[in-house]
Amino acid sequence: MLARIKNFDPMDLGRIMVGSVFLAEGIQKFLFPAELGVGRFLRIGIPWAKGMAPFVGVVEISAGVLLILNVLALWAALILLVNITIALISTKLPILLGRPVGIFVLPKLSSYGLWAFLHEARTDWCMFLGCIAVIRANTIRNPGSDHV
Repeated sequence: MLARIKNFDPMDLGRIMVGSVFLAEGIQKFLFPAELGVGRFLRIGIPWAKGMAPFVGVVEISAGVLLILNVLALWAALILLVNITIALISTKLPILLGRPVGIFVLPKLSSYGLWAFLHEARTDWCMFLGCIAVIRANTIRNPGSDHV
């Protein structure tokens, strides 16, 4: 038992945290399509929402499971980093700027600007940084490795 504790890598918790959040969010896109799937994508202004919402849900589920299992974790984290970056741009940047950004609508909130952005983006920001941490940990452990 003590050997297991000595071999514990704290990054495992970070990987499991990020993976489990994306897994849960991906599943919810199918369980609650009007609120978190196609309906939400339509409200945000995502093009091709009827196809993109299920696609994003499958990506989040698949990559989330890969992260949790530590299988192809680097690739899963890279894919989820792209996913969360798009989410931040499409849903949180309008809140920061207080206006629509391109095709992405401004949600109705009581306030806009930096503090509203920081509040609304807290989970997305944690997932963004978590993906970067997993990527960094995997590139430090396996520099130049083709097997990730």
